[in-house]
Amino acid sequence: MGFTLLDWFGYFASLVVLISLLTSSIIKLRWINLFGAAMFSTYGMLIHSLPTAAMNAGIVVIDIYYLIKIYSSKEYFQMLELSTHSNYFTNFIKFYHDEIEQFFGAKSFEIHENTIGFYVLRNMVPASLFVGQPVDEHTLMVQLDFATPAYRDFKIGKYIYEKHSEFFINHGFTTLQAKANSKQHESYLIKMGFNKKDEFYVKNLK
Repeated sequence: MGFTLLDWFGYFASLVVLISLLTSSIIKLRWINLFGAAMFSTYGMLIHSLPTAAMNAGIVVIDIYYLIKIYSSKEYFQMLELSTHSNYFTNFIKFYHDEIEQFFGAKSFEIHENTIGFYVLRNMVPASLFVGQPVDEHTLMVQLDFATPAYRDFKIGKYIYEKHSEFFINHGFTTLQAKANSKQHESYLIKMGFNKKDEFYVKNLK
């Protein structure tokens, strides 16, 4: 017995809900789960299964509620500069080693006297690590801009490059450079206002 289009629609809705549970970002999980639950609720109505339709409609309402709460909540951001000798930095790099190598193509990072580095605390939780190395007097190469999985919603990037860009200017840097080591990283840099120039992505702060 072959599957109908309605059957395939139900399977696809189930797959979308399953994918949402595999997502590490809370915001992505809510959006994907909302989409899958809406499809499954529609599927329930099409097959005349009121419990299926009602339950998934309830999940849609819950997802919408939490998304509104996430987007409307005021969060606290703060920069915490790296010290030249930091055990936490070493352990942070070790813990996220595989992802850092995947996104940035580097196996290790070192802190030097002229390194510009800081953590971004989000509601007092270390959510991101930034490491930059001066290219010249006014240009900083972004070696690492890594957000932990739960905080990959671009809010930290906007905080660093838009709301707190004076941090770099105060250190004498008016230009930021970065290399895109993956399509995902390239998309992120473009969203943060970097423009492609030769082999680098460049952002002018003034």
